[in-house]
Amino acid sequence: MKMRRLPILKVMALTLMPILLLTACAQSKSEPQTVITLSDVTSVSVTPVEKLTDVKIVALANGAAELIAAMGYRENLVGRDIASSTPELKDVPVVTSGHQVIPETIIALQPTLVIVDDATGPGSALTKLESVGIRIVKISQSWNMKDLLVKVEQIGSAIKAPQSAALLRNILSESINGNLVGLSSTEKKLKVAFLYLRGTSSIYLVGGQGSGADYLINATGAIDVGAQKLAKPFTPLTAETMAQLNPDLILVMIAALESVGGVSGLVELPGIAQTQAGKNRQVVSVDDSLLLSFGPRTPSLINELAAAFGVISNA
Repeated sequence: MKMRRLPILKVMALTLMPILLLTACAQSKSEPQTVITLSDVTSVSVTPVEKLTDVKIVALANGAAELIAAMGYRENLVGRDIASSTPELKDVPVVTSGHQVIPETIIALQPTLVIVDDATGPGSALTKLESVGIRIVKISQSWNMKDLLVKVEQIGSAIKAPQSAALLRNILSESINGNLVGLSSTEKKLKVAFLYLRGTSSIYLVGGQGSGADYLINATGAIDVGAQKLAKPFTPLTAETMAQLNPDLILVMIAALESVGGVSGLVELPGIAQTQAGKNRQVVSVDDSLLLSFGPRTPSLINELAAAFGVISNA
């Protein structure tokens, strides 16, 4: 959040500027990382074909609100999940606590449709919504581009806008297949490991096959070494696992990195300091609501990741 300063403080600010710049430089040397925030990416969107009248949607499935808005139906959204965080949705109320449904909040919005997925719960909350006559449609989760295109189709069917959904599917597919920056095929493949961290809860996991990050990493032309060597979506982080993977770079979420004390805290975790990524402190962090929320921002995110990885691989 930007803070406004009173004019009387301008002289002090100018006096402190050199000190602040020196401090920032010192921090950047000790905490080298690339940060990808919500403002760094853009969404694809289409002009809607169908008109939705008297349709009020609460989108609880991960990222579903973003896809509905991208189809042109932002005005039909009356509630969303916390993971849908594009700027155009800022005035649509979040109706979950974390990822838990609050039925009373949703019922008060008088929706005609609630869209959920397997991660939406608790079940008792959904039962309560159904008991008051609210239509609930469950859609698939998506952890790669193929699944995302299926999800778009399912949402189009749920809101009765299949033609708008088809347009969005096409533009997403074209964006992924034709407009990615990627790493040059002649360059040495950068080895990346995705870590899911919640230091405050003592959760330290390495992403493997099906984590969701594996698709994003591989789409840039880099190699997800976790997915290459670990069969499960997530495996406990150990010194032995990190020695086996030895990534050149570590990909994390912004809040995850903060939860372990930044880059300095990250390299204190088991085995991290002995990896090439740990030795060189090569870290890319991405906004939590963006990284694994496959939706209209995914093509732009892959481009941003590819650019960040490319800089590091050429360093």
